[in-house]
Amino acid sequence: MNSELTYIPIENYITYAGETVNVDLSYQLFGPKLGTAPIVLVTHALTGNSQVSGARGWWNSLVGAEKVVDTNKYTVVAFNIPGNGYDGKPENLYDNYKIFTAKDIARLFSLALEELNITRLFANVGGSLGGGIAWELSVLKPNLAKNLVVVATDWKATDWVIANTKIQDAILLNSCNPLQDARMHAMLMYRTPESFTMKFNRTKNESLGMFNIESWLQYHGKKLEERFQLSAYKQLNYILSTIDVSSGYNNFKEAVYAITADIHVVTVDSDALFTLKEDKVTVSQLREIRQRTGQKVTHQVIRSIHGHDAFLIEYDQLDGFLEPIFK
Repeated sequence: MNSELTYIPIENYITYAGETVNVDLSYQLFGPKLGTAPIVLVTHALTGNSQVSGARGWWNSLVGAEKVVDTNKYTVVAFNIPGNGYDGKPENLYDNYKIFTAKDIARLFSLALEELNITRLFANVGGSLGGGIAWELSVLKPNLAKNLVVVATDWKATDWVIANTKIQDAILLNSCNPLQDARMHAMLMYRTPESFTMKFNRTKNESLGMFNIESWLQYHGKKLEERFQLSAYKQLNYILSTIDVSSGYNNFKEAVYAITADIHVVTVDSDALFTLKEDKVTVSQLREIRQRTGQKVTHQVIRSIHGHDAFLIEYDQLDGFLEPIFK
C-alpha cells in the first residue's frame, strides 16, 4: 500500500527559540497498515520528501516490495520536514526560514508519532540531513527504536558543513537565479573531482558551446527550480547547519548515552560533506560507551569516487550493509 499525503495538525508548537507556530505536518505510509507490522521511520535529505518508495520514490532502490526495507514486511512512515513545500500549499511555507532547527524537526516528528500511537520503531533511518534528524530524534526519544541507521551524515554540523551552508545561504539571498546557482554550487559539495573526471573527462557539448560539466550543472540547477521552492531551500539549508545532538549536554557521549538502539553508521569514504574521519571518531566514542551498556555499534564504509551522493548511487553496497539488519 502506498498512501496519499496525510496531515497531522500540531497547534501552538513552541520552538526551541521560543516562537509559537501551528504546523500541518504531512506524511505518507508504505506497506501494511499501522499496527499490523514492524515500523520503519525514514527521514528525507535536503531536497527530498516523503515519497521514499514507489515509481517516483527517491529511495526506491532501498525501500519497497522485496527490497531491503521490504514493504511486504514493514510499515514505512515518512514525514515531510515542515516547509519543504512538497504538498504544494503556499500556506505551509514559512517566511521566517530560520524558525526551525534540527531539534525542532525531531520534536515535531516525535509529537506526530505520538498522534499516530507509534511507541516503538523497528528502525529509525535517515540519510544526509535526514540522518542528522534521526540522530536528534534518538537523543530526544532514546527508547523509541530498536535500530538507528544513519547514512552519509553526522550527529553535528561541522565547521565545514556550516561554512558550506553559509555560502548556500548567501547565494539564495543574493543571486539573480538563486535556486539554480545554489544547486550548482551544492553539486560540488555532493560529488568529487574524481567523479567529475570519470563522468566528463573535459568533453564538450559543441552545440551548446560549453563543457559537458557546465551543461550538467545547469541542468541540475534548472531541474531543482522546476520542483523546489526558494523558501524551502533556504529553510532546509538552515536546518542542516543546526544539527548538534550535544546541544544541551556537556558532550556527545552524554547526549547519546541513554540510547538503547543498536546503532549502525554508514559512511561514504569520499564524502567531503560528512567525512569518514569524523564518523570514525563518532564510532570510537560510541564503542567506548557501549562496552559498558552492551548495545551493538556497526560501521560500514561505502567505497566510491562519487562523494556524498554515493548513498544515492552505490545501492549494491548499501543494500549489502543494511540487509543483515532488515532481513
